[in-house]
Amino acid sequence: MHRISLRYALCAPNEPVEDLYHPLIRLLQAIDRSGSISAAARELELSYRHVWGELKRWEAELGQPLVRWVKGQRAQLSPFGDKLLWAERRARARLAPQIEALRSELERAFAVVFDEQALVLSVQASHDEALPRLRERVARSGLHLDLQFSGSVDALDALNEGRCLVAGFHLRLDADRRSATARTYRPRLKPGRHKLIGFAQRCQGLIVAPGNPLHVQGLADLSRPGLRVVYRPRGTGSRVLFEELCAQAGLAWPAAALTEPSHAAVAEAVASGAADAGFGIETVARSRGLDFLPLVQERYVLAVLAPSLEQPAVQRLMQALRDPAWQAELATLPGYTPERCGEVLSLRAVLPWWSYRQPRR
Repeated sequence: MHRISLRYALCAPNEPVEDLYHPLIRLLQAIDRSGSISAAARELELSYRHVWGELKRWEAELGQPLVRWVKGQRAQLSPFGDKLLWAERRARARLAPQIEALRSELERAFAVVFDEQALVLSVQASHDEALPRLRERVARSGLHLDLQFSGSVDALDALNEGRCLVAGFHLRLDADRRSATARTYRPRLKPGRHKLIGFAQRCQGLIVAPGNPLHVQGLADLSRPGLRVVYRPRGTGSRVLFEELCAQAGLAWPAAALTEPSHAAVAEAVASGAADAGFGIETVARSRGLDFLPLVQERYVLAVLAPSLEQPAVQRLMQALRDPAWQAELATLPGYTPERCGEVLSLRAVLPWWSYRQPRR
């Protein structure tokens, strides 16, 4: 079984394009049309010697004859050669919409490079349903968010290691100095080095099947024998929050538990019946017709290093966040409330538990 490698080329605006062609397929098509190697060579503007050599090279590599030679008759493709053309035509016909979509996406991406007014901003962020909507909105104004979802912890690490300019993370509103939230984020955020940009409040809780048929009422029910629970993996803010809530309630970890990479995947696990309950944000539960039991309010903020705050791309992002139209759209998401969108916030005001002095145990 041969593998497929895809490549693309940059063309001038008036240059004709042919998506995903292979030189062997083009060669066989020319021979099939013309009936001779010399005519195929002329059609392709190649030498006879080159076409002959390529045929022999491909026959050796594929282990099959490609052309049948009968004295006094036109050249014909072998059964294997005919099957190659058939397979290519079939694949191209079936994949035409996807190929066109891929080509268009690449053209849009490179259009940003040649647009002197366009700005690109690298963002790593904890999974959030609002950020893709924001990306679509700001793209219309020439700001392109290179958005990658990761966990809150991973996003802040990426910011501190210079792998992005903006990190999105979330934390509960009422965390104290000895909480898992404080222990997790305190080493990663420093007053003077980091600046926070307001974004939203949102609600996290338990996601259950419509009608809550298993009568899950709270965290304590997650330890019920046989109940299948799904939550987020380590490195995510939701995992930190879930661990903290369980520890505060004095609960052991659910015995039968799954992990999923996003809130949407958590909700899908419940919707598909793979899990009985999950921990995630309200909007993904409502979007899939699931029930939701609110447990905790949290703040979602964007972090930047202080010198990056004046960069044009960051300034344009803050301007977009302050737009009343964006804030009205954000408020339509279940469980979301705009909170000082686009404002630079005091690190100590947002994180009242932050202190240079470590808390006593």
